[in-house]
Amino acid sequence: MQVQVAEFAKQHGVTATAVISVLDDLGVGHDESSFEADKDIVDLIVEGLSEAAASEDTIHLAPGKSTPRDLAAALGKPDKEVLTALIKQARVMATLTTTLKPEVAEKVAELFGKTVKWEEPKAPKAASPNRKVAKAGQKEKRPPVVTILGHVDHGKTSLLDYIRKTNVVSKEHGGITQHIGAYQVNLPEGVITFLDTPGHAAFTAMRARGAQVTDIAILVVAADDGIMPQTIEAISHAKNAEVPIIVAVNKIDKPDANVERIKQQLTQHELIPEEYGGQVIVCPVSAHTGEGVPHLLEMILLQAEVMELQADSRAPLAGVVIEAQLEKGRGPVATILIDDGTLKVGDIIVVGNTWGKVKAMTDWQGQRMQQAGPSTPVEVLGLSDVPGAGDRVEPAKDERSGRDLVDDRLQAERAKAMTSPKRRVSLKDIRKIGEEDEIKDLNLIVKADVQGSVEAVRGLLEKVESDEVNVKVIHAGVGTITESDILLASAANAIVVGFNIKPEAGAKAEAERHKVEIRTYTIIYELIEDIENAVKGMLEPKFEEEFLGTAEVRAVFKLTKAGKVAGSHCTDGRVVRNASVRVTRNRELVYEGKIASLRNVKEDVREIIAGQDCGIKFDGWEDFKEGDSIEAYELVQVN
Repeated sequence: MQVQVAEFAKQHGVTATAVISVLDDLGVGHDESSFEADKDIVDLIVEGLSEAAASEDTIHLAPGKSTPRDLAAALGKPDKEVLTALIKQARVMATLTTTLKPEVAEKVAELFGKTVKWEEPKAPKAASPNRKVAKAGQKEKRPPVVTILGHVDHGKTSLLDYIRKTNVVSKEHGGITQHIGAYQVNLPEGVITFLDTPGHAAFTAMRARGAQVTDIAILVVAADDGIMPQTIEAISHAKNAEVPIIVAVNKIDKPDANVERIKQQLTQHELIPEEYGGQVIVCPVSAHTGEGVPHLLEMILLQAEVMELQADSRAPLAGVVIEAQLEKGRGPVATILIDDGTLKVGDIIVVGNTWGKVKAMTDWQGQRMQQAGPSTPVEVLGLSDVPGAGDRVEPAKDERSGRDLVDDRLQAERAKAMTSPKRRVSLKDIRKIGEEDEIKDLNLIVKADVQGSVEAVRGLLEKVESDEVNVKVIHAGVGTITESDILLASAANAIVVGFNIKPEAGAKAEAERHKVEIRTYTIIYELIEDIENAVKGMLEPKFEEEFLGTAEVRAVFKLTKAGKVAGSHCTDGRVVRNASVRVTRNRELVYEGKIASLRNVKEDVREIIAGQDCGIKFDGWEDFKEGDSIEAYELVQVN
């Protein structure tokens, strides 16, 4: 007979949740509103409800073999709550399958108002063979996606190599990872998807395109080397991505390894290890011997349990491109990480500004696959063109709709390119943007010539106060401004500030492409004043000199009406009327002002180019002589 859950619960004076809990315990098939049962099953359900009511304040656990998962089930609490209680109240780090000591289980149960009765579980009661089946739209647990970050040669790929028992390092050029690799590893502890990146640049490049693919970041630090500049950058990138960080202190097998020194260095970058009262998990490991690696894997899976990572394999397909290239004989090849849904051979997909029919799929070992679910990385063949890293993957009904969608996107991009670019935050209009877009933080990336300058600038910037805008230094480091700094600034909508350093040529080009503002200073108080004035809405325009050209005075003419004129020859670039000039004599500055008039033969002209002669009159100055050198420039506003 068909029984209504709500009516049955009301009849027996319990909640619908209690009824469903007993149904689950007995293995009776049901949905949220009803269940199918005969008289014997109904009697078992009533008996189960009675037992539950009688033991409301008591939970039953098996002695000597109960785990956090068993404890959570007995308490009727989510796994995450029990794990959190173990960490915060009982000071115990454990996975869901770790056997708990009796006193620890009793202490946690007491926190939830329960007492523990230690007894062997009773044999399951006979019930209907029907079981609850997962439905479409129902979330399921998925593997965590883990990105390995850190300084070059600190053992990132070697660590991953040990975990998956392959020899990837030997295949990499020079032993250094040159591309993004995506690997799904089946371990006794569970399934983990690893992303092995060349440092942090690709990690941030994908984020700059709006692709947040990582659940957990593993920061690899060599125990014999310590935290290096690239490690600091990786910390900033992971923090900005707002993902949990687990620190793997590698190379502990080396004679000069010092794990405690690494922990102390971490505190300087606001990563406080658990041993020091913080929240950051630190795992000493050796990629060479394997020591500590099982514990690291346990901590990854524990963090994943706490995060409650879920996906729906029956939902519409969603994914992201990790890497893509054009391969001879295979065509466009893309490594795709599935976020939601299931990708199958034969599916029509749209990937960024390209589309295609999936002709074949392989896993990271080259094995053919027919389908791939959430958190699974696959290599896909069949796209019409090479997509970009970070491009989103979505399904299409058929080839025509996929092609039409891509055409619409390309047209929209062309139209967008002809309009004004997306506005980026700048010092000039930070207050205006803040009022319109409710920006609360002014994100800054600080680079300086030496570590002392970095600390000084950072310390002063963090003291800048405003009621409307918070000044936030998301990364600070020593050295020139690099492309990686620009990528981080683009992803975080930040401004790059340099002190006593200049940006690299590649960084300048990247900044122009991403519309990221770079400001450089040589006087620390000017830097601080600019930031203070910007957040207060009082920033004065800043100008920089732009070189125009040079000329040489070769003759001095005295005219009756016009006075003295410098007969000059343009030797480089161009000389422009009303331009600012500096006149030097024997390398000493003799005049700084403006050009009042410029003539070629008898005609007034706007400019003279290299190789031409001209007559120049200066604004209020006639003491020039033959041989004087003239440098023309103009002031260009940069903010």
